[in-house]
Amino acid sequence: MNYQIISDGACDLVPDFADKLNVRIVPFYVSFDKETYFKEGSEIDHDSFYKKMDLEHAIPSSSLPSVNDYYEIFSEYTQNNVPIICICITTKFSGSYNSATTARQHILEEYPDAKITVIDSTLNTVTQGLYVYEAVRMRDNNISYDDTVKNLERIKSTGRIFFTVGSLEYLVKNGRIGKVATIAGDKLGIKPIIIMSEGEIGLGGVTRNREKTKKAIIEQVQKYFKNNNLKYEDYTFTIGTGYDYEEAAQYRQKFEEAIGQKFSDIKAVIGTTVGCHTGPHPIGIGFIKKYDA
Repeated sequence: MNYQIISDGACDLVPDFADKLNVRIVPFYVSFDKETYFKEGSEIDHDSFYKKMDLEHAIPSSSLPSVNDYYEIFSEYTQNNVPIICICITTKFSGSYNSATTARQHILEEYPDAKITVIDSTLNTVTQGLYVYEAVRMRDNNISYDDTVKNLERIKSTGRIFFTVGSLEYLVKNGRIGKVATIAGDKLGIKPIIIMSEGEIGLGGVTRNREKTKKAIIEQVQKYFKNNNLKYEDYTFTIGTGYDYEEAAQYRQKFEEAIGQKFSDIKAVIGTTVGCHTGPHPIGIGFIKKYDA
């Protein structure tokens, strides 16, 4: 099908993988002093970003794509009569959707026949990446534009990520801790299980040992599937990590063994946008229902 899939940088697909999927990424910006901002991907390296946090204890902040960032990319395809589906991070975390929507309005003023759909994914990071991946599967399986939009709206509520962080420090300082604030206080040494669904952050439990927390995350995912009578084969999974790729590979193996199923090799890492809030050592399991399951 001839339509272009676009997403903001919060989908956290690795650049070469996004290119392989023919997905255009509109990047966020990141700053360590709230004065100078660097465009993720092209102006700041993923691993260097995390190492600066890890070694220098830097507290970065992020900034959303501008209306013009979206306008420039939208116009490329509109001028060639290519319809667009643009998938954005949950509006509960960012105004990226608003920037894209405003850019769409500007495009329509110039090109009234342009076909652009902007979707609030209600998702974030690698789970948003899985959502984008499902959109790609639909496009490549010749699902029509309108049916792809309908399917995306239908499956987005099924996305979940169960994860933990090395420290709550970044979630606290960046004001993103939400519902887990009540257990934070000054106890930044705890290892929480954080559940992200439909744009909301919830607490799934706490421990003081990372390995126990990682094991508990797998158990909670298994419990979620059992309690809701879900089948693993109906879902697309990925492991989310900052830049500890060895830990992520080992965790993926343990999870696959636990559910008795290997999953697709989707290249996604928790990027700078979300990394500002999670710190350098997040790890978790993300999943979403397949559109054709």
